[in-house]
Amino acid sequence: MLDGKTIAFLVAPEGVEQVELTEPWKAVKQAGGTPKLVSTKQGQIQAFNHLDKGDRFAVDATVEDADPASFDGLVLPGGVANPDFLRMDPQAVRFARAFFDLGKPVAAICHAPWTLIEADVVRGRTITSWPSLQTDLRNAGATWADQEVVICTSGPNTLVSSRKPDDLKAFCQAATDAFGE
Repeated sequence: MLDGKTIAFLVAPEGVEQVELTEPWKAVKQAGGTPKLVSTKQGQIQAFNHLDKGDRFAVDATVEDADPASFDGLVLPGGVANPDFLRMDPQAVRFARAFFDLGKPVAAICHAPWTLIEADVVRGRTITSWPSLQTDLRNAGATWADQEVVICTSGPNTLVSSRKPDDLKAFCQAATDAFGE
């Protein structure tokens, strides 16, 4: 299904919700794709299990060196600190925005839409997120929906979104389907 496809996973050096990184990563691999970890710094990232430190993961490329055109899709895992850090990094914001400019599918879960708000790519789109982001998303011009998974095709690309770790099964399926199209 994803044979020959490479999917970028954009995360900050620390603060990503571990399960929101590892479950979509496994889903991409199981579908035959190649996941690549992209961050703002080389080395390793520190994942978290809510507020407790989780595992460390090796970075494959930095946003400075990675070319969005060389990827077939983008996953934006959540965690509160992760997207808050990314939205303050102009190169990370440009990297995420490029997938919309190139018409490539993007999957965002939990707090990840904060990065998309900063990239100004949610206007006119229907999206879900962790409930505390709904006002931010509406203020950025999006329609917020309280659903397990939202697949929005009313824009330059397919945008898949989910609310929280409990939605990961539906999120992973919708994301791999979008990446396979």
